[in-house]
Amino acid sequence: MKKSTIDPRILAVLAIILVAALARLIPHPPNVTPLAAMALFAGSYLADRRLAFAVPLAALFLSDLLLGLHATMPFVYAGLAMTVFIGMKVIGDRRGMMRIGGAAIASSLIFYAVTNFGVWAAGAMYPHTPAGLAACYVAGLPFLQNGLLGDLAFAALLFGGFALTARRLPVLQAR
Repeated sequence: MKKSTIDPRILAVLAIILVAALARLIPHPPNVTPLAAMALFAGSYLADRRLAFAVPLAALFLSDLLLGLHATMPFVYAGLAMTVFIGMKVIGDRRGMMRIGGAAIASSLIFYAVTNFGVWAAGAMYPHTPAGLAACYVAGLPFLQNGLLGDLAFAALLFGGFALTARRLPVLQAR
């Protein structure tokens, strides 16, 4: 009988994603969470595309169950899925500092654009006019600033931390 084993590298990546998702539950400044970094990390490190999308989206959903459901969830999930895609296509296995930083910035900007559109489209805070949409985007600028800072910091922490750990633990190195 063949013994099945799970790749320790995949287990480590999944554990990092779980810890990042749990960090969303602790007090933090608005939009300074590891969600985007977690999605970039999953997209870059999980070769199974289904798993790369499913794990961060499931982590987001589980934390949403605890934090509360809201009307803009489809936009948040779409933004996070786009971030996984950026992790796959922009970073992939070419995990240099500039590529990761650029991907973090791009994902922050896309997430801001998608979720603020969702706030405008699904809510009643802003009139459903071009001026209302512009006002929504302007009101979201402080959240974008926080998101950019958080995404860059957490991407450095996740990618850099894993790379440093893999240097010390050969079992985590790519084969």
